[in-house]
Amino acid sequence: MSTVLERVKNVIVHEFRVDESELKPGSLFVDDLNMDSLDIVNLLFTLENEFSTDERGLQITDDEAEKLRSVQDVVDYLKAHGIEDG
Repeated sequence: MSTVLERVKNVIVHEFRVDESELKPGSLFVDDLNMDSLDIVNLLFTLENEFSTDERGLQITDDEAEKLRSVQDVVDYLKAHGIEDG
């Protein structure tokens, strides 16, 4: 099974054509990965779908989304909301 970090990285690599070798936990979406605001909205929507289950839907609010600036921020957010490695 994959870790939360691996799953997040997989989404970014496949959906946004980011080279996996450039993708680190501390990578900033805007500064390091050259994402714009629309890219970030699409990323968060994709992550909501990736990590939602029949029992629990994940919904990232606008206020929460503003705080998610790096790959690690997203991983920490997901883990804080009950998403586990495995």
